[in-house]
Amino acid sequence: MFKNLFTKLSLKDQVLFTKRLAFLIRADVPILESLKMMQRQTRSRARAKILDKVVEDVSNGQYLSASLSRYNNTFGEFAINIIKVGEEGGILDKNLEYLAEELKKRHELKKKVIGAMIYPIFITVATLGITGIITTYVFPKIMPIFNSLGANLPPTTRLLIAMSNFLVHYGIFVIFGVIAAGILLILAYKKIKPFNYAVSRIFLAVPIFGHLALSYQMANFCRTFGLLLNCNLGIVTAANITANSTTNLVYKREIYKLAEEISKGRKISQHLDTSPTLFPEMVPQLVAIGETTGNLGKTLLYLSDHYEAEVNDLTKNLSSAIEPVLLVFMGVIVGFVAVSVITPIYELTQNLHP
Repeated sequence: MFKNLFTKLSLKDQVLFTKRLAFLIRADVPILESLKMMQRQTRSRARAKILDKVVEDVSNGQYLSASLSRYNNTFGEFAINIIKVGEEGGILDKNLEYLAEELKKRHELKKKVIGAMIYPIFITVATLGITGIITTYVFPKIMPIFNSLGANLPPTTRLLIAMSNFLVHYGIFVIFGVIAAGILLILAYKKIKPFNYAVSRIFLAVPIFGHLALSYQMANFCRTFGLLLNCNLGIVTAANITANSTTNLVYKREIYKLAEEISKGRKISQHLDTSPTLFPEMVPQLVAIGETTGNLGKTLLYLSDHYEAEVNDLTKNLSSAIEPVLLVFMGVIVGFVAVSVITPIYELTQNLHP
């Protein structure tokens, strides 16, 4: 566990690694010397640990791809195969540049999707947090007024009092329970495949967010598959590598099925056409044209550009799209607390008039 911790590279680190190596090789610096230069210059503990071993392996005559394959969980099968094809074809510098560009696009796409998710999560957590503070610390201070007057409280106020009493006495258990439940859900998502698959499937069906997830997966699928085909990898091998590179379990299983169907002689477009919820109609249609014209790799890269642009548009417009829902949610929560507090006070002041 701790060994993997110090050899784990972020996507951003992988971009820097491949880009610098491509630059040095393009400048006619031998690969071993390039790796040694990077080894001396790196300040990252993770990169240094990997480079130490890679330099040792390449010094002993191993190919770069063979050495990096021991870090398959870090670089992934896609990157290692792109490097391997470059070594075999004498175009390592070119393939490293392709790889750096691809990883950079993945990194930027991932950042946009995560950034789009942060806003609604922050607003929801902030609203619930403020409501919890009011219910736990502010409302108990005015409760004695209601109790001393013996007023007949409305149902909303009685519910708020019950919630307040519960949070005052058991709030710490609720907090720890929520944290524990969150950790368990994350672990279950990572470790239990049926749970991961079910959550991924449900998320794809969620309005707005599901469309964003689908476009993100399509962009990654088309670009990875297209680049591998353009590197002259066999179509079944390319499909399997694409499946291995996919993090979403729903798409991973579907792409593995695609590889199996291709090996049986079925066309890619025919299989994609059987899953319209995962592969929109345009995808199998354009893939069919690419298969017919012999430009499948180019067609897939065209599709990836289209879906990357769609992800950009969706992330830009996500805040305005979900803002009405968030406002209604906040309004209901704040309105409930306000009505619960103000209504009995108003009724009491009315009763004080002669």
